[in-house]
Formats: sequence, C-alpha cells, structure tokens
Amino acid sequence: MVVFCALFLGAPPSIAQEVIQSASELDYPPYSIVTLAVLGALVLAGGAAYLWLRTLRAQVQARTAELAIANRQQQEEIHRREQCEARFRDLFEQNSSVMLLIEPASGAIVDANRSAVEFYGYARDELLQMSISAINTLPPEETARARERALRGECKDFEFRHRLASGEMRDVEVHLTSIGDNERPLLVSIVNDVSARRRAERELEQYRGHLEELVASRTAELMRAKLAAESANVAKSAFLANMSHELRTPMNAILGMATLLRRSAVTPAQADKLEKIDSAGKHLLAIINDVLDLSKIEAGKLLLESAPVAIGPLINDVAQLVAQAARDKGLELGIEVGAGADTFPDHLRGDPTRLQQALLNYATNAVKFTDAGRVTLRAVLLDDSEADVRVRFEVQDTGIGIAPDALARLFSAFEQADNSSTRKYGGAGLGLVITRRLAEQMGGEVGVDSTPGVGSTFWFTARLEKASAEAASAPVPVITDAEALIRQRHAGARVLIADDEALNRGVVQFFLEASGLVVDVAEDGEQALELAAANDYALILMDVQMPRLNGLDAARRLRALPGYGATPILAMTANALVEDKARCVAAGMNDFVAKPFNPDLLFACLLRWLGDKGGHDKRFAQTS
Repeated sequence: MVVFCALFLGAPPSIAQEVIQSASELDYPPYSIVTLAVLGALVLAGGAAYLWLRTLRAQVQARTAELAIANRQQQEEIHRREQCEARFRDLFEQNSSVMLLIEPASGAIVDANRSAVEFYGYARDELLQMSISAINTLPPEETARARERALRGECKDFEFRHRLASGEMRDVEVHLTSIGDNERPLLVSIVNDVSARRRAERELEQYRGHLEELVASRTAELMRAKLAAESANVAKSAFLANMSHELRTPMNAILGMATLLRRSAVTPAQADKLEKIDSAGKHLLAIINDVLDLSKIEAGKLLLESAPVAIGPLINDVAQLVAQAARDKGLELGIEVGAGADTFPDHLRGDPTRLQQALLNYATNAVKFTDAGRVTLRAVLLDDSEADVRVRFEVQDTGIGIAPDALARLFSAFEQADNSSTRKYGGAGLGLVITRRLAEQMGGEVGVDSTPGVGSTFWFTARLEKASAEAASAPVPVITDAEALIRQRHAGARVLIADDEALNRGVVQFFLEASGLVVDVAEDGEQALELAAANDYALILMDVQMPRLNGLDAARRLRALPGYGATPILAMTANALVEDKARCVAAGMNDFVAKPFNPDLLFACLLRWLGDKGGHDKRFAQTS
C-alpha cells in the first residue's frame, strides 16, 4: 500500500523500492497495518481528487478560451451587422427612389423611406400602420400572389397602379427583392413612377390610332384621286384620239385636194398658191403631230422601235428635208459623220424614225434662225462598248445665238428663247422638249452651246444597240415610183374603200383610180360587208370611226367571210395613237395609213400588199 501511494504520488521507482525494503524490515502490529491501510486509502483518494481537479481546471480554462473566442466573433458579427444595418438604413433613407419594407405574409408596410413619404403623401407613422393593399389598386389576393412569387424568386418586376393620399392614381413599376432570414423575411419594394411615360405611351397609341385613321383616310383619298387621274387619263386619251381624228380628217381633205389640183392643168400662179396651201397644211400637221407626240410621251405611251439604223443615210435624209429651205435662204448645208461612214460599227439598231425626228427638230430650227452662213449636221461616236454605242448628234449654225438667261428654259414645253409678243420667229415651242424626251428615252441627254450673234450648237446623245450580222434585218428596198409600178403590175385589180367622209373617200378614190385600180366605195362597215360578200377584192382600205358598224368590228367580221381570211385590210384613219394602231392589229388588220396621208407612202403601202395578197400574218408596219 505504501509503495502504491508512493508511486501514485509520483515518487521515483528507486525510492519506491527503498520504501518496500524498509517496510519489509519493520515489524508492525496488526492494528498498525489497518491504520496504515486506511491512511493509504485516504492518500489514494486525495491523489485522485487532486488529479481530477487539475484536469477539470484545464478543461475549464480551454472552454473559457473557446467561449472568449466565440464571444469575440459574436461581437464582431454584431458590429458588422450593425454597420450593415446602418449602411442599409442610410441607403434606404437617403435613396431618391421610393422604397418600402413589406412583410410578405400580411403585406404590412414595415418601413418607408423619405421619398416614399413624399411620393404617397402620407405621414411616416400613417404608412407604417397601412398594408400595401391599401395603396395598390389590385385586389388583395392578387397583390398577395405577387408577393409570394417575389419571395420565391419567380418574378421580381411588376407593374401596378398605386393610390396616393390625395386620391390620385399613379402608374408604377415595382421591383421586389427578398431580404432577411427564413424566420422573418422581408420584401424590399423599389417603386418607380412611370405615369408620365405611360401617359405618353397612351397618347402615342391614340395618336397612332388616329394616324392610322388619317393614313386610311388619306389612302382612300389617294385611291379616289388615282381613279380620278386614271379616268382623266382615259378621258384625255379619248380626247386626243378624237382631236386627232377631227383635225386630221379635214387636213387630209385639204392636202389631198391640193395635191389633186396640182396634178391637173394649172397656171404657174395657181400652182404657187396650191404650194402655199400645201406648205401651210403640212406646217399645221407638224404642230398636230408634235402635240400628240408630247401627250404620248407624258402619258408614257410612246414606244420606241428596234430597227436597223445607218448613221450616214439618216443624216443625209435629214439634210435632204431641210435642203430646199436652206437654199431658199442662201445657206450652206454641211454634213460631218465622224471621219467617214466607216467610223460607226455596222448593224446598229434603234428607232430611226425618232432619231430623224429629233435631229430634224434641231435642223429645222437652225435653218429658221440662221439668216446667213452655214448649218452643219454632225454625228460623233462617243463610246463603243461590246453591247452598244453612244452617238452624239449635233446641229451647228451661224445664226442669231441665244442669250445665257434663256438657255435654261429652252427644253421646257411651250418655251422659246423669245416668248414676247413682238418675236420675229414663230413656232409652238414643242420641238426641243420633244427632242429632250426622245433622247432620254433612248438613254441619252440634250444640250446647247450658244453665243449671241455668233451661233449655236444643239446636240443630243443616244445609245444604239449592236446586232450581229445574222440578226440584222435585210435592207428595205427603196421604191422610187410605187404609183407607176401599181399601174404596171396591178391595173384592173378591184379594191374597196370604206370611209364615212365623202370628201376623203373621193380623194382616195381619185388617187387609186389614177393608178389603174378599180375602186368600190362604202359609207360604213355594214355596207362594206355587203360589198365584200358580193365581190372579190384584192385589198380593202378601212376607216376606223364610222357609223352603224365601225372599222374594227367590220374587219373582224370580214375575216370570217369565205375568201377573206388573208385579204389585206389596211386601216386608214386619223387616229394615230399607239393604242389605236394596236387595236387595228388586234382586229385583224394588216397595216396602218394615217390621215392625212402622203400619196407616195400610200402607193408604197398598196404596192407592198397587192404584191403579197396572202400576207395577213406579216408584221404590222407604220406607213404614216
């Protein structure tokens, strides 16, 4: 026991051994041994208690240290939260946006910042006693669903209408964000007043609706105007067709009778008067043609032909047309075609009639406004590409020239350099604008260079297509005296003239009978059908506008008669518009002779069709 105590109390083993030896040498009485055992037990109990107390003290010290660390961390967390709350409070209070703290379950307003108090118009204490449902105009159950969705994070942005203390309604956009913990979550409501924007949007929508009504109304007006314009255009076309017919019909009689009289035995004085009648009539006819051309161009109905164009012959033809007038004034007339005719490629295609018309307008003016000197017609090759060429046509004169302030308006309709009532030179002022429009349709432009007292150079450009030698049309044979050939080849052939105008009918009948043809006449389409059913005609000349049955319907019915499926039917009418010619073709007619007709062209047309009676399917050709 003593040894155990010594060891328990921490004595070294050597001392414990000595204690054992000493104890073995002593001779203790029995009661002493008991006493010693009790003492040993007490010692052992005291040692155990000492050890337990020392261990407990160590544990207490460790736990105290842990609690100190936890307490310090807790204090730091409390401080951090206080700082966060202070920052949030500062941000909440000082924020210019309207902000509310809302309890999600009940919708009670927990807090409101200064901007919210100002916006809603309630005192802060009043707001904190209210529910959001008292402000939101939606039913409470809908606002509750919105809070639930925001709490779950399903949706954070909403659009509401809020009621202010004054009773005024405001459109607001609300952003809801959940804060706090699960035990006491809160919703931060950031309210943005969008009333002005919504009002602007509603006004814009109203304006858009009104604008749509205006657009619909304006569209209806434009449609009515379009229909009125189309109706007016149709009326204009009908008017032009009627005017063409009414003007050309008497002109045909005037020029025809003048030609007939010149063919009879007349004195030189009478011949001179007839020449003046013919010249005046042709001048009036040129004005009529110019007005019709300008009307067709403005209506977009002037169609360009694609036919072979030879630059040299075209220039020569124009020169021949003005040669007599130039000689009468003692003017020298010159022609310049590049460095020669070979300058231009072969097989060019364009509209030779319109090219000649444009150049003739320039040439006629040049002769008119030049009292002495020279007029030169010129063609210059500007560009030569693989597909086409660009040609510049010029007419240069040594005439009176044009003042600079008058150049800008020269190519406008009904304009001249001198529009005064005391002007020396006449004219309708249509030739130049027609030339400009023709040049533009042919892919070109027009211009003039002029110096008063020195002269002028009028020019226009045009693009002409290149055609292969295989695609080029065979040259049209030139007929020098068609009337004589008709008399030689077709004397005795029977032809029919259908025209309601007795004077015009008589003029044509005289020319045809003078060429050896046998002529029958009809006053309208019905009579023409009766004569055609009773006779076999080699050719029929048909006026278009006639009473009872017009020429178009008569031509259709003639084609149905036995033996007349291929008989040449030539339209002979004062209606010279493109659509009139198209209607003639559609009715089954072969060709078109415009009134007033040129006798040489009339005989050339007759010779072409009398020589080919089976030519109903030949291409329509203009012979006006």
